[in-house]
Amino acid sequence: MTDGSNEQQERERVLLNLEELADSLQSTALPAFLDPLLSTDLTVRQLKVLTVLVTAEEGATGRGLSESFGVSMASMSGLIDRLVAQGVAVRSEDPLDARVRRVKATPLGRTVVRRLVAGRPELNVDILARLSIEDLRALEQGMRAVHAEVNRLV
Repeated sequence: MTDGSNEQQERERVLLNLEELADSLQSTALPAFLDPLLSTDLTVRQLKVLTVLVTAEEGATGRGLSESFGVSMASMSGLIDRLVAQGVAVRSEDPLDARVRRVKATPLGRTVVRRLVAGRPELNVDILARLSIEDLRALEQGMRAVHAEVNRLV
C-alpha cells in the first residue's frame, strides 16, 4: 500500500469515528438541548419568524415576512406585535423610506434563538472545564479548523 492509500483509510476511519461520536453526543445532549425549547413561550411560527429576523442583518418588513410565510398581513402584524411585546423584536422606521417599518431582533431575541437553535450543551463551560489542557488544545484546534471551513463555504 502507498502512503496516500494509508492516509485515505485513516481519514475514512477518523471521519466514521467522528460521525459516531457526534451521533452519540447528540443523543446524550438531547434533553439539555430540548430544555430551552420546552420552556419558551414562543409558538413555532413565532420562533420561525424570529429566526428569520436574527439572520436578516437589516431586519425585515411585515409585508416581506407575510409573503415569505404565506400568511396575511393582519396575521403577520399580530405575530410581530406578540414578538415585540415579549421583547424579542422591535419595530423601527426604515432609514431609506419613512413609510416603511422594519422589524429587527433585539439582543434578547438573538440570545433566545442562539440558545434554542445553535445551543451546544456538550460544549458547556462546566463540561469543558473538566477536560485536560491537552484535550482542550486539541478541541480548540479542531473547532478553529471547522470554523474556518464553514466561513469559507458561507
